[in-house]
Amino acid sequence: MYPNVQAYDRGMMFSPDGQLFQVEYAKAAVRKGATAVGIVAKDSIVLAAHKNITEPLVVPQTFQKIFRVDSHIGSTYSGIVSDGLHLISSMRNKTQTHRMVYNETESVETLAREISDDMQVATQYGGVRPYAVSLLIGGINASPMLFEVDPSATPMGYKADAIGMGKKQAGDILAGGYKDGMSIDNAIALGIEAIKKSADSKIKENNLDVSIITRSNGFEAFGPEKIATYL
Repeated sequence: MYPNVQAYDRGMMFSPDGQLFQVEYAKAAVRKGATAVGIVAKDSIVLAAHKNITEPLVVPQTFQKIFRVDSHIGSTYSGIVSDGLHLISSMRNKTQTHRMVYNETESVETLAREISDDMQVATQYGGVRPYAVSLLIGGINASPMLFEVDPSATPMGYKADAIGMGKKQAGDILAGGYKDGMSIDNAIALGIEAIKKSADSKIKENNLDVSIITRSNGFEAFGPEKIATYL
């Protein structure tokens, strides 16, 4: 038994068995967040996210889970809402700055690595806490790309991925149904199926966000009427 184990619990330092407890707690917070999925389809990206609204008087349209970061990049999150919104805002600033400085659009992979660098700093010092959020960042440069960045600040590329409380169940659905080069419609149907199977409440057009990113039209968010056609 190690002496004064609580000291490792409070601070941002490794425990004797190699754990960063605060990072593990942040990952636990992500596992309590609503499920979101991302899928690489043919020349496109599909993002879908459950809006787990528990209060009956909330206006669903005021609660957004998928965001346009740049003309060709979108992102969704799972975990603490304020952390997710802050990181989305930071990514928007990064893409705008890149465009102003270099007169070009920033690549999806570069953005994922930049935001993971910012998140990694919060795992190094006492007096700060890790971001309790996982991000899915998808977009199109030469080809469609999808990345997940978790609270440990590790960027990882995926063909299809899920985050949040339904990560395991949704991930199993994605693994079983995903095919390289699948159409947008098939990818949307697969993403919604994954969220339905992992959600603890009924999925309706008002508690689901769906967006696509295509080479020709860039980022496009679906309204409730269009989402309803897929349910």
